[in-house]
Amino acid sequence: MVEVFKTNVMDTFSAKRIVALIHATFSGYTANFDLEDCDNILRIQSKDRPIEVRTIVQLMKEQGLQAEILHDIIGAGYQWRSA
Repeated sequence: MVEVFKTNVMDTFSAKRIVALIHATFSGYTANFDLEDCDNILRIQSKDRPIEVRTIVQLMKEQGLQAEILHDIIGAGYQWRSA
């Protein structure tokens, strides 16, 4: 499973702190940020279980930060059609 979040994390220090907190809280999760993306992306992957989206959002909120899940186009109900 992979989930991608839009965040308001703006700096490397905060990103590293959040990644360390996620790794300490959720065994089996791999997290990283893409702060060069306009949405300051947080990507979390788990090989053996679904990502606990609500818990991640709450964890970020407790740290004074925001996160919201980004849904992919196909996951949002869109279907690709060949031309």
